[in-house]
Amino acid sequence: MNYQYARIKLSETTYQPSCKWQYLMYPDINQLTQIYQTYCRYKKFSSVMPLFESQITDRSTDVIGYFDQNQLVAFSLMKRYDQFSVLASQFAWTYHQPKQRLGIESLKTECAIYRDRGFEHLYLEQAHLYKHELQGFEILGSI
Repeated sequence: MNYQYARIKLSETTYQPSCKWQYLMYPDINQLTQIYQTYCRYKKFSSVMPLFESQITDRSTDVIGYFDQNQLVAFSLMKRYDQFSVLASQFAWTYHQPKQRLGIESLKTECAIYRDRGFEHLYLEQAHLYKHELQGFEILGSI
């Protein structure tokens, strides 16, 4: 497979947080795993990478929780490489209300969070088509 990798140039974004979120300082690994499994089943992925506890507890990873009616319904794992670059390494949600488009709304929220923290780029890994609509979207070229 030939993947295109992408990032968001955060200075070109004007997003503000659009969903209720908070940093999860002591995340419940079992709860995140359940959300991840629900997400994978809903998406009918034929193959999935396991969710490792070390991904969640790594000191360079921010765990951001998203809430609906005070219930955790989604999370993002954000891997900070340095003070300028952060990777959206994993997102999962329950799809309890698909019309919320929480996947794209969480990305917009994360753009606002990390832009306001002074980061320059939010890396997305694969350049899925729905991500192309994001402000500041860039395809990474070859080295």
